[in-house]
Amino acid sequence: MDEPVIDLQSDHHFMGEALRQAVKAYEAGEVPVGAVVVRAGRVIARAGNQVELLKDATAHAEMLAVTQAEAVAGDWRLTDCTLYVTKEPCPMCAGALVHVRLARVVFGAPDEKGGAAGGALNLLQWPTLNHRCEITGGVRADECRALLRSFFQEQRAKQGTALSE
Repeated sequence: MDEPVIDLQSDHHFMGEALRQAVKAYEAGEVPVGAVVVRAGRVIARAGNQVELLKDATAHAEMLAVTQAEAVAGDWRLTDCTLYVTKEPCPMCAGALVHVRLARVVFGAPDEKGGAAGGALNLLQWPTLNHRCEITGGVRADECRALLRSFFQEQRAKQGTALSE
């Protein structure tokens, strides 16, 4: 009885689900970003980046997860949903998240150079847009950041090997 009860509503728990998707993307040679959409305490969609696999620049984890969630919800509006994503959304994804009217966006690793949830800019709460998402950043940031760093270190090492041959 001393074991802690897992709070399935917790940001930490659901970011773990997104991290699993990021690891799958990593293993597939994709930039390791994972996303899950949660509605009423349940994961209704999950995805990792598939840009290389699909040869589609828009196949970011967030975009794929949102498309799945819309199908499950039977509507393009996701007003009662939360997106968990391992890296701060880019401007393309942030725009889509506003348009589907997500209630909340929770991200892991911040992106000061290109993030659109407060890093480089904040499209999720842009004053003139018709919707604003609640934002929680930095959830399991160290784990999310470590996965990204490892991936890019491997990519640089591969490029260095290719250049020296």
